[in-house]
Amino acid sequence: MSSDQPRTSDPAAARSSKHRHAHDDHADSHGDDDSNNGHGHGGGGHGHRHGLVDRSIVRSREGVKAVALSLLVLGLAAVGQLLVFVLTHSVALLADLIHNFGDALTAVPLGIAFFLRSVRGEKLAGLAVVLAIFVSACVALYETILRFIHPHALTHLWVLAAAGVIGFVGNELAAQIRLRAGRRLGSAAMTADGNHARVDGFVSLGVVGSAIGVGLGANIADPIIGLVIMLVILKITWDSWNTVRAATIDLDYVEEH
Repeated sequence: MSSDQPRTSDPAAARSSKHRHAHDDHADSHGDDDSNNGHGHGGGGHGHRHGLVDRSIVRSREGVKAVALSLLVLGLAAVGQLLVFVLTHSVALLADLIHNFGDALTAVPLGIAFFLRSVRGEKLAGLAVVLAIFVSACVALYETILRFIHPHALTHLWVLAAAGVIGFVGNELAAQIRLRAGRRLGSAAMTADGNHARVDGFVSLGVVGSAIGVGLGANIADPIIGLVIMLVILKITWDSWNTVRAATIDLDYVEEH
């Protein structure tokens, strides 16, 4: 046969070649669709990227937001108490201001743990909060014993009552913010910090009760109320310890509204 004549191909081979080309074109098209839709195949796995924000990032942002908002509320309450202190120069009120400022700092490691999305950090922050609550109980017990042994008359009762109301409102608002966030984010540490703020609110409310009792002539009311508050703090310490110790932290957990 002359080399100038065209070669005839086997019909079956031609059909097979066309099938392979069609299959390759379909595969290329499927690959382009996967790329455009954010689907990846490889390594035996099937990854999906739908352009949605990762739930751990959502949890991190909401946790930091709750901590920052509660600190803002406590800051405003502290400014209110500071204004009362400037007017009266009450040493007792100054001591309460320092105490509240120190307690507010327990939210800082919790905020950092949420920002870094760290399970270990959140767990340690929760334990630090429980320790701070327990220390508050010990301080309250010490002050109560001193009041029983060495009773003394309270002065500037209206100032103490006003500062107590400001402290209670600020701490209770902060507690509500943290407790709601703790439930929504499944964070035992945030819940414990909410209980911590509530404890401080009880202490401030106790100051109001003491001022009222002493104003009515019952000087023994101050240490008795202090003892009751100490028992409440110990109960909250125990509950918070059990909550934090048994907690399982899921960085992707965000409760739906």
